[in-house]
Amino acid sequence: MELALITPPVGMNLYVILGITETDMKEILKGVWPFILLLISGIIIIMLFPKLSLWLPSFIR
Repeated sequence: MELALITPPVGMNLYVILGITETDMKEILKGVWPFILLLISGIIIIMLFPKLSLWLPSFIR
């Protein structure tokens, strides 16, 4: 999942962006926080309503 790639301590995508750009880690983390909150809220919604994740596969059958 993308959440593991954008959160410290591993955060490989953060280190890739750090290597490409001329900014520091604080600036990169400021831009990443909205995405982290969005991913965490999506995980919480799926945990509270698991039928949401099963809705589309039920149409394939």
